[in-house]
Amino acid sequence: MNRWVGSLISVLAAAGLAAVAQAQTAPIKPAVVFSTGGKFDKSFNEGVWQGAERFKKETNIAVAEFEPSNETQFEQALRRFAQRGQDPIIAVGFAQAVALEKVAKEFPNIHFTLIDSVVNLPNVQSVVFKEQEGSFLVGMLAAMASKTGKIGFVGGMDIPLVRRFQCGFEQGIKYANPNAELITNMTGTTPAAWNDPGRGAELAKGQFDRGVDVVYAAAGSTGLGILQAAKDRGKLGIGVDSNQNHLHPGNMLTSMLKRVDLAAYDSFKAAQANQWKGGVQVLGLKEAGVDWALDKDNEKLITPEMKAKVDAAKAAIISGQIVVHDYMSNNSCKS
Repeated sequence: MNRWVGSLISVLAAAGLAAVAQAQTAPIKPAVVFSTGGKFDKSFNEGVWQGAERFKKETNIAVAEFEPSNETQFEQALRRFAQRGQDPIIAVGFAQAVALEKVAKEFPNIHFTLIDSVVNLPNVQSVVFKEQEGSFLVGMLAAMASKTGKIGFVGGMDIPLVRRFQCGFEQGIKYANPNAELITNMTGTTPAAWNDPGRGAELAKGQFDRGVDVVYAAAGSTGLGILQAAKDRGKLGIGVDSNQNHLHPGNMLTSMLKRVDLAAYDSFKAAQANQWKGGVQVLGLKEAGVDWALDKDNEKLITPEMKAKVDAAKAAIISGQIVVHDYMSNNSCKS
């Protein structure tokens, strides 16, 4: 009798361990709803796509995708994926916050990851970035590379998030050269501002006519026109979100990296390991969420002195010695 009970306990224990192991490696059904502007915008959306692709190649798990043509499709796409049992679902961009909050309440057992905004629900993971810190570093590089002392910034949609890029950039410029001047333009006030390369090129050319010789494009697909205009005029461009140095080698001073690829990849990996957690993640230089790009395509433009100064500033920001003001804390470039 005791031997039979012992055997039964052993069988149950083994079954329990097998169930735990199966739960830890249970297949998931991940999905991504991209922002407007196209999956292959060579910037923000494409960074998320790269993270999803990395996960897919490592695990052989398919990732469902939807590319909306306008913002009215966000809610429908999120709900459709949730109804199909896709989990987790990544919503790319601040503009999806309202739709995601509504759908996440309807499907409390589905996990949602929102990139670039915050929704306070237990089944939502909100990932935001300290864009001002990465922009500070590329601002320093712009100031050190500029021969005219006039530097340009062309943003996409005029919203506080884009002003965060601009103000961090300006702080970095002034840190490296207090006498430098920043000329700023925004592409528009509607979501169409993210996908208008022609307008971006036009704004950049206007800045070049005023003496600008380095321009930072923080404008999604619109940035492709800005960076092309810089190459055509023999000026220097600074890319954003993804590493865009390869677009115009020799004319790209650097790119401000925003690791949305990691945000996507980590969300899927955590879900696969049954370790996904809701809440807010804030990723800056310290967390390797933002940085600047140095590679074979721009290494000839970055002198050892420039690199040393930026590396020192990066360390000072991480340690808290330098505090880069966040525009979104008070809707102002000044603290």
